[in-house]
Amino acid sequence: MITPDQVLIMVQPVDMRLGLDGLSSLVQQALGKTACDGYVYLFRNKAGNRIKALRWDGNGVWLCQRRLHQGKFHWAKQGDVSLSLTPVQFDALVMGLEWQRIGLPPPSQWQV
Repeated sequence: MITPDQVLIMVQPVDMRLGLDGLSSLVQQALGKTACDGYVYLFRNKAGNRIKALRWDGNGVWLCQRRLHQGKFHWAKQGDVSLSLTPVQFDALVMGLEWQRIGLPPPSQWQV
């Protein structure tokens, strides 16, 4: 799956037994969007070590899953329904890195 231009994270954990239809239904109900709109929708399990990505490529729908054998995915904080990511943040998230730190300016007390 290539790096997407538009990524939305579903903040609340979901049941990883859900497939294409179940996750597409969540996108419609929770966000009022359609899974065929060009976004990649990311979902995670309660434990935080698995994610699923749902993406329409113009010809069909992809459903991909990734599991970390150690650690957890860094996820959005509770409170919002969804959160948008940049392509660089998406790449960091799926590698299990702290994507929230990407693009932040260095602290003002840093000196070289």
